[in-house]
Amino acid sequence: MGKIIFYEDRNFQGRSYECMSDCADMSSYLSRCHSCRVESGCFMVYDRANYMGNQWFMRRGEYSDYMSMMGWSGGIRSCRMIPMYRGSYRMRIYERENFGGQMHELMDDCDNIMDRYRMNDCMSCNVMDGHWLMYEQPHYRGRMMYLRPGEYRSFSQMGYSGMRWMSMRRIMDMC
Repeated sequence: MGKIIFYEDRNFQGRSYECMSDCADMSSYLSRCHSCRVESGCFMVYDRANYMGNQWFMRRGEYSDYMSMMGWSGGIRSCRMIPMYRGSYRMRIYERENFGGQMHELMDDCDNIMDRYRMNDCMSCNVMDGHWLMYEQPHYRGRMMYLRPGEYRSFSQMGYSGMRWMSMRRIMDMC
């Protein structure tokens, strides 16, 4: 089980809200959120309600001024707890939407889909096993997206129009 504490102000000041599960809209608990402390587990935090907008992966630790660290102008509006997972990992990535074009199956991290598969874009995927992070740049850099088991037919329809996903990493026992 995970636990994250959000604070209205930087350096863990102001009112706080303790969370141990998913929270789709934090506005009823805090008027703003500028720092947080992850006491256990891993979480994805989002700059918009309902798990939308920019995402950031947070593991155990203190984030006294995460906004400058992430380059966000707003605060955290929602969060999702990432469950512990110890099984195998498997994901199919596709060059086009609706599982079209080139397809490659991943069972481990890929730091650059262009180098490994000669694939210059990934527009849909099917996560069969495990929890993954997908990054817009090679070598696990840039904006990220959390993927749990399921079908993702169109990243652009999910609000990621114009983004290219270039690297993928398994979320393992690092929580």
